[in-house]
Amino acid sequence: MPESLAESTDGMSYAVPDDLRRVRAFVTERAVALGLSEDRIDVLTLAVSELTTNTLQHTSGGGHIRVWAEDGQLVCDVVDRGEDRPFGRSMPSAEAVRGRGLAIVERVCDSVHTASVPGGTLVRICLDL
Repeated sequence: MPESLAESTDGMSYAVPDDLRRVRAFVTERAVALGLSEDRIDVLTLAVSELTTNTLQHTSGGGHIRVWAEDGQLVCDVVDRGEDRPFGRSMPSAEAVRGRGLAIVERVCDSVHTASVPGGTLVRICLDL
């Protein structure tokens, strides 16, 4: 993934914490353009924020995000150089210092999938349009 912030119509790269504001703005703009309802846009933005923050905290080299619509769903891929993420876990207690982000993503999205890809991991989140 490029070190600099790269952007296309349906995707963008991020590498440093200062990029997260642009990631959230990009996701919001794409969701509006693709017809996601306003209340669901907040859910999508929360989920993407959790995933991209995890990328920057737990991996090196940043990541890439892509957002599009397919078969009545808004689909968002977050790809980074991290290891496969375990999903299907229980929600950590409210007192837990870490570990709630992926559990939150699982609970707010209609579906979450993960796969190993060359050089890292892809997390796909879907929200019904």
